[in-house]
Amino acid sequence: MIDLHCHLLPGIDDGPEDLATALQLARHAVSAGIRSSVVTPHMHVGRYNNSAANIRAAAAEFQRILDVEGIALQIRCAAEVRLDHEILSWVGEEQIPWLGQWQGERVMLLEFPHGHVPVGADKLVVWLLKQGIRPMIAHPERNKEIMRSVEKLLPFIRLGCLLQVTAGAVAGAFGEGARARAVDLLDKGWVTVLASDAHNLEARRPELEPGRIAAAAIVGDDESWNLVRHRPARIAGLEVN
Repeated sequence: MIDLHCHLLPGIDDGPEDLATALQLARHAVSAGIRSSVVTPHMHVGRYNNSAANIRAAAAEFQRILDVEGIALQIRCAAEVRLDHEILSWVGEEQIPWLGQWQGERVMLLEFPHGHVPVGADKLVVWLLKQGIRPMIAHPERNKEIMRSVEKLLPFIRLGCLLQVTAGAVAGAFGEGARARAVDLLDKGWVTVLASDAHNLEARRPELEPGRIAAAAIVGDDESWNLVRHRPARIAGLEVN
């Protein structure tokens, strides 16, 4: 399986604080059937001031250490970009490491605030699309406003945004509200991929299989594998064995 959204790099955001913990997360990912992880540190003005350069350097060093330790996890890197007006300058300055490509467009993992969908977010999406950038909205099922009303997501679906739903949410690990919305999005056929959004070994583990199994009951076995293997591979430009 391929995890398109996780926080495994040590000391770079709210993921693992140190290398030892990061290696534990990587070992767990491998034991859980994940062979490739696209690490996606936060780019969030004033909180996590990461850039394409420091993310790529940290990912390359982490891959080197994984290889030395004999941990069979392939690392790619991107970023989880918090919706902000700074995105306009980041795009111009090539500061964003892309998640991959979708139908010839660059894919950006876009995060809304957890409590609401900002006014004007759709206008930013329109601007990104004009730049040849396809937003993939991170974990919409956990956004409180979208949990209350799926209508808040409709403008972004109509614009062609991709959706990344948290595998753990489908399996019920984030509460009934998030599970119900995740199931609803799967049932509507709007979900592009499932990803772990892993941060730690306590409540946010790098696991996809429980969510895939839960999704299979809704969308069928073949589509469940598309969500965690074939479609993520296509986006990230990876081969599927």
